[in-house]
Amino acid sequence: MADPTETKNLDQYGNEALPWSRAVQAVESLGDENITWFLTATDRDGAPHTAGVGAVWCEGGVYFVSGPGTRKSKDLKSRPTASLAVALKGIDLVFEGTTRRVTDQATLEKLAKFYREEAGWPAEVEGEGFTAPFTAPSAGPPPWNLYELKYDTVYGVAKEEPHGATRWRFRR
Repeated sequence: MADPTETKNLDQYGNEALPWSRAVQAVESLGDENITWFLTATDRDGAPHTAGVGAVWCEGGVYFVSGPGTRKSKDLKSRPTASLAVALKGIDLVFEGTTRRVTDQATLEKLAKFYREEAGWPAEVEGEGFTAPFTAPSAGPPPWNLYELKYDTVYGVAKEEPHGATRWRFRR
């Protein structure tokens, strides 16, 4: 992902806007830490649904898996806009944008390898999805679909010095 096209300082206490590099450093330093990200999708009637997912940051993109029969996958199929929120060391982040199901083999293989080597989840590609000996109980049975959140807005609130609150926007 490129640098933001717009940075807006949301802090009301006189702190400077947070640099985008701080958010990137926080997600890149996750490694195989067991961090829950929270996905919020909406159904056809606009009702929100939030669920914990095992998301990863890979080469500037945010990816997560979900079984095709789950409520979140059904919601994303009818309304692909969503958000992913995560509390990291020193900063809380919310990514907003549009999801897309990933089915191309090259990206599936790249992300399965990333999940195995960087996130500690032994994912393997099977058809247009993933299988593994285990996953989160909320993911439904295998195979699991891989999704990318194509974020256009990210919010960051720093929990450690230097404090601040910032919105970053990206051109899609």
